[in-house]
Order: sequence, then C-alpha cells, then structure tokens
Amino acid sequence: MSIKRSDHVQGPPTVSITYTLEDPRSLTGGDQREHRVMASKGAHLLEVAMDHGINIEHACGGVCACSTCHVYVEDGMKNLSEPTEAEEDRVEEAPGLQRNSRLSCQCIIEGDGPIVVRVPSWNRNAVKEEAH
Repeated sequence: MSIKRSDHVQGPPTVSITYTLEDPRSLTGGDQREHRVMASKGAHLLEVAMDHGINIEHACGGVCACSTCHVYVEDGMKNLSEPTEAEEDRVEEAPGLQRNSRLSCQCIIEGDGPIVVRVPSWNRNAVKEEAH
C-alpha cells in the first residue's frame, strides 16, 4: 500500500531528523540503527522515513485510520504539528503507548529541528514498498 502524500507546501530540505531504529533489519534490510536525514517543512515524518528507505508500517496508507505507524518523538516535539483529536484517538490503540507517542503519518514538520524519532522494534513493515 502506498502512503497518502502530504498536500502541504514543502520547502527545501533544511530540517535535521534522526530516526533511531530498534530493529533496523526489519525496516531497512540493513544493520544501521541511526539514520540522519534532511527533511522539508510541511512533510510528514512517515513520508520522510519512506523517502529515505525506512519502511515504517502504515497499514491504512497514512490517513489516520490505524495506529501501525506509531513512533516515539524523543526530541523536537515542538517542531511538529500538534496532534489532532483523530490522532489522539488512534494513538491510544497503539501498543507501548508513552507520553511522546505519535503517529508518524500525522506529524507535520513545522519547526527548524532537530527532531529525533525512535521506531519501536515491534514496528515491522511486512510488505516492503518500493521508493516513491
């Protein structure tokens, strides 16, 4: 399943994001646990990850209809959009819920960063997608 792309206007990639993968092999096929990438304001954390070969599960295609893209925002929460009521309702269904839990499909990059995101080990993309 492909993801719903952000319809927000995106600028140049100026925001530093670090994805820390608890189980990198299942998400990327490799052993690298930390991926530092540059992202554009207006993009969602899920689409940035997917664009950089980090295959975060997203069963609903990124439309906030499930909680499979659940991640932990370890640093830089102020650089992301506020969670909507729909996201808050969905993230409550995710395993391992914490105060810093977010759905990566709903996190719009708004600030200058940096942002640090941890992808839990139970998040495994069973169907690997091709880069978009």
